Amino acid sequence: MGIDDIISEAPKTAFMLCNEAIVRAALESDIKVYAAYPGSPTAEIVDTFYALRHKLDMRIDISSNEKVALETVAGAAMAGLRGMTSMKSVGLNVASDTFYTLGYVGVKGGLVLVVADDPHAHSSQSEQDGRYFSPSAYIPMLEPSDPTDAARMVKYGFDLSEKFQTPVVLRTVTRVNHQSGLVRTGEMKRTPFQKVDWPHEPTRFVTVAESARNFKHHMLERSKAIMEEFENSELNTKSIGNSPDVGVITSSAGYNYAIEACRLLDVSPSVLKLGTTYPLPEKLIADFISPLKRVIVIEELSPYLERQVAAIAKEVNPGIEIIGKRSGHFSEALEYNANIVAKVFSQLFGVKTPRDYDAVISRAQKLKQGIPVRPPTFCPGCPHRGTFSALRKALKGVKHVFASDIGCYSMSALSPNFYGDSMLCMGASVGIAAGFFYSVNEKVIAMIGDSTFFHAGMPGLVNAVHNDVDFKLIILDNDVTAMTGQQPHPGTPLPEDEPGMKRVLLEDVVRGMGVEDVTIVDPYDVKNASDTMKEALSRLGLGVIISRRVCALHGDRLKRRSGERIIPNFVDKEVCKRIYACEKDFHCPAISIDEEDRRVIISRELCDGCMVCAKLCPIGAIKSTEGAK
Repeated sequence: MGIDDIISEAPKTAFMLCNEAIVRAALESDIKVYAAYPGSPTAEIVDTFYALRHKLDMRIDISSNEKVALETVAGAAMAGLRGMTSMKSVGLNVASDTFYTLGYVGVKGGLVLVVADDPHAHSSQSEQDGRYFSPSAYIPMLEPSDPTDAARMVKYGFDLSEKFQTPVVLRTVTRVNHQSGLVRTGEMKRTPFQKVDWPHEPTRFVTVAESARNFKHHMLERSKAIMEEFENSELNTKSIGNSPDVGVITSSAGYNYAIEACRLLDVSPSVLKLGTTYPLPEKLIADFISPLKRVIVIEELSPYLERQVAAIAKEVNPGIEIIGKRSGHFSEALEYNANIVAKVFSQLFGVKTPRDYDAVISRAQKLKQGIPVRPPTFCPGCPHRGTFSALRKALKGVKHVFASDIGCYSMSALSPNFYGDSMLCMGASVGIAAGFFYSVNEKVIAMIGDSTFFHAGMPGLVNAVHNDVDFKLIILDNDVTAMTGQQPHPGTPLPEDEPGMKRVLLEDVVRGMGVEDVTIVDPYDVKNASDTMKEALSRLGLGVIISRRVCALHGDRLKRRSGERIIPNFVDKEVCKRIYACEKDFHCPAISIDEEDRRVIISRELCDGCMVCAKLCPIGAIKSTEGAK
């Protein structure tokens, strides 16, 4: 869906990504402040809002991390304006301190948090189940299963937030965020943005001593009132099937898999789809399971719903059989699909599946054994490839231990680099490096990206300076938050249309923290970078090496927008002696070997023209060409 379509005033039916539907619904709700740190699978929400920043009368920020983003929209909502933030579930870990206390003090204007879990860990370091945040913080949670659901829940979420003066969580998963479908948009009735007078109410948003204790009682009463509203909510739907003894309770993407499995097997159990998953509508669930002999609970990740259904069943139907994860029918690991659910249904309903799924999977595994594996790799022209090539030479003969971090460079833990003895979460490399220094004999190196450093790396570096820790921190500065789509961060060079913003230079930050040994290298100049790194790594004490070159994808995009040509390289086969210095331990996707003469060839379509491979070739066989992509 185009950007102009998202902000069109007239209602219409549009085909849109769920993340786009979330943005549209927020705009229809007259949101005034949006702030977020990009993270998959919510990155398209950030991208869409950011693309609209000059078209809308509202404040749109890409924040340094999720905690700052939540605090930004919380401040707006405390003042009475509507605000939204979005993040992946591990981002809520970062924002959790603010999240829990915000549940206490509440808000005045509507505040919706989009929090996306990632079953199967497609783009995350864990399969964390973010649903448990809401009950522990007494903050209501809604769960859509498709774009229409999401749009409806966003608009309802703002109303619910203001009615009960509480933040509201819209919990999604990857297969919902990235699902597309037809959505009927509403009218775009936006009001002009204007600041308001602060509602001076002593201790209203202050959690100290007695006020904090009073807030807890208020939260408990608020949750009871919200549960009563959820008992009759249209976001929870019930369909009566032709299997009177069997029912299905599900939510989110699990509902989609359940419905598809029913279609595949031509079975029709009663289905309770829960859109309000905290506080759960306990009476609705009790009424649904009371006449059943068996209930199937379909949810990805942990048995969040299943445990609560079991607790309700003990009171209203203790003899009911509960089919789910704890019965062994479903796994807590990885994501589901319709075939997985259909296999369970076939056992329970005594019908055959359309095909033997186990045989299909077995055959697929056998076929995979004969197919060459394509390991994850950096893009053509990626400056990280040059950084690691230089680092490999600089570290030759040096015993080292490597603390890596979250970003594109995380792939350096794999072949051919193997730079990553640890990798936990954003910013962890710096603190872990301090622990390595205290514990091991090897040279300690930490590696972090520019955006990740601004996000969570700075506290660790301050701590290292204060405690006189000896390790080298390599900051890979490619101008953007590359892994999630080249979004800007505080260190990004500013475009001409952002006159009110200020760029924060990494070297100024680290020197301001007290780091005296600061080195800057260009990863495209591999030899000089390697020599400089080798010298920097040999020095005692804490040091920072900044490897600076724009992300290749972002740089290419800027070139195309300005009309500048991208000049690829080519291999002069008369010069090439099949040394393969450009290929060994470099692994650029644009470089391959000609099957006929075994000489190197470069794909004109893929080559970025970075010339790093040309500098690696000892005989000058790689040259620039005037051909453009």
